[in-house]
Amino acid sequence: MYLRDATLSDRDQVVALWKAAGLVVDHNPPFEDFDRALAQPQSAVLVGEENQIIIAACMVGDDGHRGWVYYLGVDPERKGQGLGREMMNAASAWFLGRGLRKAQLMVRPNNHKVIGFYESIDWIEEPRAIFAKWIQPKFSEKA
Repeated sequence: MYLRDATLSDRDQVVALWKAAGLVVDHNPPFEDFDRALAQPQSAVLVGEENQIIIAACMVGDDGHRGWVYYLGVDPERKGQGLGREMMNAASAWFLGRGLRKAQLMVRPNNHKVIGFYESIDWIEEPRAIFAKWIQPKFSEKA
């Protein structure tokens, strides 16, 4: 798998991958999230490709204090081949290159399979209370 930063021309392929991987929920606007990540110097979308087809992707960000990982997705037909681990290693390298000491991500508590994946690659759960406030109405993608 060849790893690189995404470009605007990757937008449709990356969002299609995120959807196929089941990462897009009603309140996430994936095209807007992709565009915002590429437009800001403190974030990026990392992709893994083979034969010019994106088979894995994740969004990374630097909030000025810690790194964050969002939308880690792998082509469903390629799961179990170590691609998620490679993408998380790429994310860690991105954070290290920015001088960050710690990275975080959020997983829904009932997503046991994904929790098991992160535990298997040496991420640890740090119990926290997460508070949220909707500043704009929730996103709802039209069919």
